Amino acid sequence: MANKVVLKVSNLTKRFGSRIAVNNVSFSIHEGEIFGFLGPNGAGKSTTMKMICGLSTPTRGEINVCGFDIKRQREKALMSLGAMIENPLMYNYMSAYDNLKYFASLYKNVGKKEILACARIVGLQNRLKDLVGKYSLGMRQRLGIAQSLLHAPKLLILDEPLSGLDPAGVKEMRDFLRGLAKNNHIAIMVSSHMLGEMEQLCDTVAIINNGELLEIKHIEQLRQGIEGTKQIRFKVDYPNFAGSVVMRELKLPVQVVGNSILVKCGENRIKDITKLLVKRKVSILGVEVITKSLEEIFMDIIAHKTNGKTSIS
Repeated sequence: MANKVVLKVSNLTKRFGSRIAVNNVSFSIHEGEIFGFLGPNGAGKSTTMKMICGLSTPTRGEINVCGFDIKRQREKALMSLGAMIENPLMYNYMSAYDNLKYFASLYKNVGKKEILACARIVGLQNRLKDLVGKYSLGMRQRLGIAQSLLHAPKLLILDEPLSGLDPAGVKEMRDFLRGLAKNNHIAIMVSSHMLGEMEQLCDTVAIINNGELLEIKHIEQLRQGIEGTKQIRFKVDYPNFAGSVVMRELKLPVQVVGNSILVKCGENRIKDITKLLVKRKVSILGVEVITKSLEEIFMDIIAHKTNGKTSIS
């Protein structure tokens, strides 16, 4: 049975005067799913997240959290989500526990039991007595997430949680978020400009630019798209001859670039191409597999957008 929808956004639009910051955006996020929201600065990511969190009022459109409409059932909708937008607000002169105790006081029926449970979820149960001012950036990010989880939401909104972390911190946060979604059945919406990390973190990615949603892909669809961009570079002594032989006899698309031929195919064809070239007395000086990254596909989608529609090439 498919996981239930936790967040449904329909035709969401936000205007600031004559400027359209978010234009007719629609998507859904399911229980246990990590949904990546990608786009350059000013694309509309933070504006969309703020509307979902009730921090900004949509000009038009609907936001539904766990079955509650954010306009008509605002309190119930907001109690179903937690958020960390920009840097988490913490008091450096207070301990982590006292920070969480303060934020817990803002909710009904959230006390010491819930504080300790959230600290365990984020792995800070042994550092609660430390002053937040002595926390590393990664620990502060975790504490911000613990704060967001105090009221047991089913949806977590995280704006750039990987920003500023060193490589070890990024991996730690990535592993933590994947475990949080899987083990606690929480839907997570996360924005980031770190595209390589998002490829490893997310189940689904959406690309937004100039306020318009250009593409939504499940990560497996995205990987298939990446596989479709794969080329094999053969460095050879007679590239024009080698290219014509491969095109004529193996019916594969070939591009001649300098002293190499680029063959658009999977790695399973390397053996066939090598065998053919050797048979035709072509010396092979090197073989390299070239695949587009998520970052390259992301730039392609934005660059090749036409009439509001895009596709992975």
